[in-house]
Amino acid sequence: MAKSKPELPNDRVNAPRFAYKADRLKPLRAFCQTARLGSVSRAAEALYVSQPAITLQLQALERELGVKLFDRVGRRLTPSREGQVLYELAKPLVEGLDGLDAAFHDKVQGLDAGELNVAAGSSTILYLLPGIVEAFRVRRPDVRLTLHNVTGASGLDLLRTDSVDLAVGSMLDVPADLRYMPVYRFEPMLITPPDHPLAHKANLKLEDLSPYGLILPPKRLTTYRLVDLVFQQNRVPYTVALEVGGWEVIKQYVAMGLGISIVTAICLTEHDRTRLAARSLAQYFPSRSYGVVVRKGKFLSPQARAFIELIQPDEFAGHSER
Repeated sequence: MAKSKPELPNDRVNAPRFAYKADRLKPLRAFCQTARLGSVSRAAEALYVSQPAITLQLQALERELGVKLFDRVGRRLTPSREGQVLYELAKPLVEGLDGLDAAFHDKVQGLDAGELNVAAGSSTILYLLPGIVEAFRVRRPDVRLTLHNVTGASGLDLLRTDSVDLAVGSMLDVPADLRYMPVYRFEPMLITPPDHPLAHKANLKLEDLSPYGLILPPKRLTTYRLVDLVFQQNRVPYTVALEVGGWEVIKQYVAMGLGISIVTAICLTEHDRTRLAARSLAQYFPSRSYGVVVRKGKFLSPQARAFIELIQPDEFAGHSER
């Protein structure tokens, strides 16, 4: 069947220019509606504008792109080959912009619900966060909370890429792009089996630990670095009998008599009193702080602020975190 002349003029050489380039949305919306409905008149009705306005917008779009966008088949306008390509590109853009208000309000209304991602190490998740998580679940039962069990640099990487909203843990050095809010402090403790020679030694000194192998977390972690620094500064030799991750594993191995360890008091429980002897080493090692880490400049959602308030009450009193 022969095609009749298209409804749209195709004289691009002498046709006047129209100032539609500054507003891409109107001609693209007109084009998408015409392609969907197959008619300029029906597109005009759908957009509540006149038919000449639709025609002008389509003509301007054709001149700008340098192609014919429609063919007429019978009484219906159908996208040309180039028009079909443009329709596939423009349709999601126009629909996204037209639905922006509704999507925005849905997102804003969902800020009080949504989800919360928190990065923390095993010790923090196991010993510090249970009560906080329980209280948060009571206050915000509609929020899906995810705890990412990561340590050291891995947690900071998640913060910097916005993969998590905040981190909870201990920091010695705070990078310039992060903010650390210390909340809790715990003493450094020597742990040994109850019948170990150091368990009840009077006037315990750092040198007294030298003959015994230490069970420490891996070198990449803060605890190992801190132990090494203190022994080096005091020029006291030491040996590492075993590197292993996790305070619970370390405590179990110490209780089995495989070595001694230097841990933070956060990990000691009532159950440990029956199988371990614990003595403070605050004379030689600094106390360890635990707190909240956020990326500077990051907007904190209501659920993130609520979680931080449970850790550090009144943190946001009188100011906004930005």
